[in-house]
Amino acid sequence: MPDGGVHFRVWAPRCSSVAVQLSDSPDLAGPAVVPLSPEPEGYFSGLVEHAHAGLLYRFVLDHGSFPDPASRFQPQGPHAPSQIIDPDTFQWSDDLWKGVRREGQIIYEMHIGTFTNGGNWMSAIDELPRLAELGITVLELMPVADFAGEFGWGYDGVNLFAPTRLYGGPDDFRRFIDRAHQLGLGVILDVVYNHFGPSGNYLRQFSTAYFSDRYTNEWGDPINFDGAGSGPVREFFLANVAYWISEFHIDGLRLDATQQIFDASPSHIVGEMVDIARQTAGHRDVYVLAENEPQEAKIIRSPVCGGFDADAMWNDDFHHSAMVALTGRNEAYYTDYKGTPQEFVSSAKHGFLYQGQWYLWQKKVRGTPSLDLPPSQFITFLQNHDQVANSLRGQRLHQLTSPGRSRALTALLLLGPNTPMLFQGQEFAASAPFLYFADHEPELAAKVVEGRRKFLSQFRSMASVEMDPFIADPSDQNTFLRC
Repeated sequence: MPDGGVHFRVWAPRCSSVAVQLSDSPDLAGPAVVPLSPEPEGYFSGLVEHAHAGLLYRFVLDHGSFPDPASRFQPQGPHAPSQIIDPDTFQWSDDLWKGVRREGQIIYEMHIGTFTNGGNWMSAIDELPRLAELGITVLELMPVADFAGEFGWGYDGVNLFAPTRLYGGPDDFRRFIDRAHQLGLGVILDVVYNHFGPSGNYLRQFSTAYFSDRYTNEWGDPINFDGAGSGPVREFFLANVAYWISEFHIDGLRLDATQQIFDASPSHIVGEMVDIARQTAGHRDVYVLAENEPQEAKIIRSPVCGGFDADAMWNDDFHHSAMVALTGRNEAYYTDYKGTPQEFVSSAKHGFLYQGQWYLWQKKVRGTPSLDLPPSQFITFLQNHDQVANSLRGQRLHQLTSPGRSRALTALLLLGPNTPMLFQGQEFAASAPFLYFADHEPELAAKVVEGRRKFLSQFRSMASVEMDPFIADPSDQNTFLRC
């Protein structure tokens, strides 16, 4: 607060009372406990005059004490106390930065934990001039919301407002973005608004209304965007969109797996996320991308046409055709692709290849019409985090095909009319693999290993028991270090 102290507010309709427990010790030794005042609709709030940045805290509920659901930082991870962060002390130097528009971008997807040997924001900063010189214009960061364990892809985040402590502090993240803007690089953040990770998620301790039983989600409990009590849940996620843009100067978002964001209300939450991003950015341009496996073009159509107004979508069709052309194999979800010149011509002209045709692999129609949409709205790629990891050994594309074919498809990617995206290391034919890695406690890790084997078994070439020894254990630290 301007006059000193810290204002706390939390939604906890499950509780009859809420207090804040503060300390400068990680174990909250000798804590000060300050009750919060109840508000309507299950909120509790209050000003703690003696609180200041750097102190650790938990919320004390009827049934225990827990980290803040909207914590700005978890210095010891998601199971430990939250830390008070003052976002206004960082000195930005990007006042003249205009943001990122849709046209003319070259995207570079990166995972901060494996981008450098240092595996943190500060070591990544040293590499930014090289990317700018290469011609990259936008960095797409894999998720950074804090998660349990010492390594992971980031898609199991549980503290959506807390940049993971694994890569440094919040101001280190700000330094990374500020330096990127100095070099003319935009930064967009991959965010996961379709589920929470399985470890360290304490939202149910505050309210059971965060989750829905009306839908089935591939990765966990669906988020409640349209049921009883969904108003504060929607507010929580919309506030997160605004948070990254306002407090970190992020230039946009990549919305993960939007097909698993369920909302039957009149105003779909994805459209509201796009709208709040633009409102928060103000005079700056903001760039919102979406992943959507069934290829629902409404996500990138204007609201006038019933769309959600995102700027662009990942185009898996281009990748799948390219993989068949480069490797000669069309198994699993590549089954319906031939890798022919006509597929690449059609992709360049029309965006998605599947716009409502029958898709044999899924035994249903795939895609929606996108013939009238501009090429820049389709993100094309030969590699991304998922697809490299799905090659069993995490091999890069140049290791799966001939040099000539690799160069030819790279030229098509970069010179075609769509918006191209490279995956980290692709620019110099990196030899390091990119495998699936996730650090979980033993019982959960065993389930992850089994799930990984089951997923890869859809590929005939990986379905035999003889292949099992070649499937890297995601929870093995060496799997992470190899990347």
